[in-house]
Amino acid sequence: MKKSGLFSNIKNDAISGIIVFLIALPLCLGIAQASGAPLFSGIVTGIIAGIVVGFLSGSQLSVAGPAAGLTAIVLAAITDLGSWDIFLCAVMAAGVIQLILGFVKAGSIANYFPSSVIEGMLAGIGLTIIIKMIPEALGYDGEGHERMVSAEDGVTMNYITSAFNHIEPAAVIISVLGLTLLFLWMTKPFQKLKLVPSGLVVVLIAVVINELLRINGSSMYLSTIHLVNLPIAGSFSEFIGQFNMPDFSGFTRADVWQTGAVIAVVASIETLLCLEATDKLDPMKRFTPTNRELKAQGIGNMLAGLVGGLPMTSVIVRSSANINAGAKSKLSTIIHGALLLVCVALIPTLINLIPKASLAAILIFTGYKLCNPKSIMHIWREGGLTQFVPYAATALGVVFLDLLKGVGIGLVLSIVFLLYKNMRIPFFFRKTSHSKGELVEIKLAQEVSFLNKAGIKMALEKLPENSKVIIDASDTEYIDFDVLDLIREFHATRATDKNIEMSLVGFKNIYKVPKTNNADELYSQLERAEGEASSTTTSGDYKKLIKELDRN
Repeated sequence: MKKSGLFSNIKNDAISGIIVFLIALPLCLGIAQASGAPLFSGIVTGIIAGIVVGFLSGSQLSVAGPAAGLTAIVLAAITDLGSWDIFLCAVMAAGVIQLILGFVKAGSIANYFPSSVIEGMLAGIGLTIIIKMIPEALGYDGEGHERMVSAEDGVTMNYITSAFNHIEPAAVIISVLGLTLLFLWMTKPFQKLKLVPSGLVVVLIAVVINELLRINGSSMYLSTIHLVNLPIAGSFSEFIGQFNMPDFSGFTRADVWQTGAVIAVVASIETLLCLEATDKLDPMKRFTPTNRELKAQGIGNMLAGLVGGLPMTSVIVRSSANINAGAKSKLSTIIHGALLLVCVALIPTLINLIPKASLAAILIFTGYKLCNPKSIMHIWREGGLTQFVPYAATALGVVFLDLLKGVGIGLVLSIVFLLYKNMRIPFFFRKTSHSKGELVEIKLAQEVSFLNKAGIKMALEKLPENSKVIIDASDTEYIDFDVLDLIREFHATRATDKNIEMSLVGFKNIYKVPKTNNADELYSQLERAEGEASSTTTSGDYKKLIKELDRN
């Protein structure tokens, strides 16, 4: 019998919560700095996203928090609105709008993202994580160091190449050793150690190595800039003082609500994309109620704005790390949020001993699992070009542009392939030839759009004189106006000119096609002709019919 309670898998969820906490901590700080916001605001959002949204959400494995995909919007909005206190009103407004979107069931839009695009997004994020974590793994501390901590905003190649000119030996040792352990943990000899969280081992070993270097006075010791940098409050009142209240007069400004609407739309799209991807990665293949998630995120953003936090989304980097760490339920998300609160309040000094290179190793391993070569080959073999091209375009778009643009490119290509495929199958036919003429039966496809007009027009134009034609729309749900107009026009003029007898069967009354000869009469004429001479019958798709008519 499967365990279903919140605490049924507390061992797995506790370990996963610790790993996600260790990864989320520098991400929260880095995204806050990249957004031009107070560093503590990123932690505030991480706490609320973990505890509140984690509890309210219907997702068992997704992890929410401040997202790099919103950094450009936040950075510009703080400047445009004039102050951080006013911007917090926009965050609350975004939460209100998301809550409304949840109640009007806007979350169903997630069902319309093709799987090739979702998997391409995962692969793109995986590649981006690997590329962006390389400088961290090498120990580069150049300008913009803290901005390199997430994966939804594309890569900056100049920053990557600069990292190879500023290598810290200790960081390389820690990251290489960490990656080696993470990969070894997947092999058979290490199966007995599987209950021990590999990510936690990597972090502990990294701390020990760096502390030994410090104790021995080695020049290889990693200084503060290479370690997690958590704000340290001197007292409880100082800790409470780090929380900010919004300037509620901002709610009277139209530009605040406009900014809130932009944040709400972008955050909701990113959240829905993350949920689709997380559900795909879930070993138990559970489905997340998307409208409930929008409501939870809305409440989370309202609270974040109220106490001085950044806007949040569901984030694939933390979610995939949560799954890879062995999480079973949303308790791991709640634990990660609780640990953020406890550590920022009680033990920030200990957390600040963790080298960022160890976290980079964990994230590089997570990125590898997202863009595993086996998955790429599976898409190529099973899906063909119609699946692989949108997949590859999405992945490359996420890497070199950003998440939303990459997904947009993938969606456009998926639609192009869909339209092309639909255009190729306007109808199927059966053609019977005998000494006194031919009977061509054309059975229209379920959906006949304007893209099918060219194929149908070509077939009708090539129909031989003195033939009999039955166009059957019995199984057709939709016929475009242009196609209907083409059929009506052919019946009224060209069919008469070429002495073609037509029967239009199964057309709905709303299509207003003209009354024609009964199809049964055409069949009976054929049967009488067959009694006098032998006949031949062929069938297939519309391309085969056009080829046959061209030969006549």
